[in-house]
Amino acid sequence: MKDGQVNRRSVKIVVAGGFGAGKTTLVRSVSEIAPLTTEEVLTQASVGVDDLSGVEEKTRTTVALDFGRITISPQIVLYLFGTPGQERFWFMWDELTHGAVGAVVVVDTRRLEASFPAVDYFEQRGLPFVAAINKFFGQCPYGEEEIRKALELGDGVPLVWCDARDRSSSKMVLVTLVRHAMSRLPVPG
Repeated sequence: MKDGQVNRRSVKIVVAGGFGAGKTTLVRSVSEIAPLTTEEVLTQASVGVDDLSGVEEKTRTTVALDFGRITISPQIVLYLFGTPGQERFWFMWDELTHGAVGAVVVVDTRRLEASFPAVDYFEQRGLPFVAAINKFFGQCPYGEEEIRKALELGDGVPLVWCDARDRSSSKMVLVTLVRHAMSRLPVPG
């Protein structure tokens, strides 16, 4: 490496969660590039397949992935891969998580049960993750212990309050995840 050059590390992060939790919004808000999204209009074909309870105003959905990038320090660039939330697209999760160092599970407290599959997925694979409680409309009716209990999160899983629409809030979620993932690395020597 020449003088003045920075040794950059590319880090893959997965952004997962239930349908309508705010995954695409988080990737959009924090990405320093125009994010790639694969959102499509919800059609009649999704009636009876996608559960819109609690998110009746939702008109679009991710059908493959979202992709964004953010430099969080001169040494670390995060590549964000957002998963689709509906069960019919879960078959893609293994490919999207391959090589990831960690994940963000975006949680919508209006529909906590929609977060269970993502929490279970990352726990079963031993992939470090944080639970990002998306404070829709600036509020959350539940406290940390209530959410931890409902999601059956151990004390070792960071729980972060965020507003997925806000860049600085979303960035703090990612910084928390990177720190958490790094804390789980084996200590050299």
